[in-house]
Amino acid sequence: MRSALSIFASAMALCYAFLAAPALAQDTNDGIIVYNAQHESLANEWVKGFTRDTGIKVTLRNGEDPEFANQIVTEGAATPADVFLTENSPAMALVDAAGLFAPVDGDTLAQVSKEFRPANGHWVGIAARSTVFAYDKTKLTADKLPKSLLDLADPGWKGRWAASPSGADFQSIIGALLEIKGEADTAEWLNATKANVTAYRSNSAAMKAVNAGEIEGAVIFHYYYYGDQAQTGENSKNVGLLYFKDQDPGAFVSISGGGVLASSKHAKEAQAFLKWITGKDGQDVLKTGTSFEYAVSVGADSNPALVPLKDLQAPKVDPSNLNSKKVTDLMTAAGLL
Repeated sequence: MRSALSIFASAMALCYAFLAAPALAQDTNDGIIVYNAQHESLANEWVKGFTRDTGIKVTLRNGEDPEFANQIVTEGAATPADVFLTENSPAMALVDAAGLFAPVDGDTLAQVSKEFRPANGHWVGIAARSTVFAYDKTKLTADKLPKSLLDLADPGWKGRWAASPSGADFQSIIGALLEIKGEADTAEWLNATKANVTAYRSNSAAMKAVNAGEIEGAVIFHYYYYGDQAQTGENSKNVGLLYFKDQDPGAFVSISGGGVLASSKHAKEAQAFLKWITGKDGQDVLKTGTSFEYAVSVGADSNPALVPLKDLQAPKVDPSNLNSKKVTDLMTAAGLL
């Protein structure tokens, strides 16, 4: 027969296990918080698939690249974010420069092609988009198109092309120009651009203006056109796309990034989220979904409607070198911001 002391000890152990189990489950169910500056619809698809496959809950807080990057830097180690997702890489570089990312797991890095991740491995590419010149094909023939992004600074293009200078997309393109051509040439191009460009509030607004015949061309990212074409095509029926190629600054391919915050209290789950996004299931969302962004993982196929990445002849740019602060300083000095 068991002693009263033994029975009491067993009962206490059972009570402890009962009390501890809900606390552990609650910790897991809390999941992760993602500061998401990627397209909300794309992020929702990723979250849906990840939670389905892992059972890990994800809470999205949606915003814009620069705002979230600066918010994370301000919050520092106190940020509630476990993961940061962006549309463009300068926001990732800003957070990384502040030393706020944990290294990405090696298995995750190995899934992504080297050209789509920084050398230090502190964050990783999750998708990509190409710079294009969207033009009014009812007005411009091939012989009348610019040969390079740099040509748009020529006086002959004054008042004929558009962009969204306040947007993170255009600023990312300028970041690549700065890395490729240097500060003096970039400043000169921006000063000439100020006299030539018509500013619109967004890439989609600029493309609509081209389609409506308000402006002859616009520097945007490719997916605005493909997304509209996949729906009604009403905002792109008169639009053609020029890919500059030949390693031109206008052939720049911008990387969307993902990183795990060093202060995350759910680092294992956060790393698993990045691994899922950059794995087959996450990249298949890009292939079959409606974001029309490029897949960046090794061997992954992009949407078949897109010009293949290998045919874009993009310039080689280390995404960790894209300096968003220097870009905004130069653009402000040129009067574009």
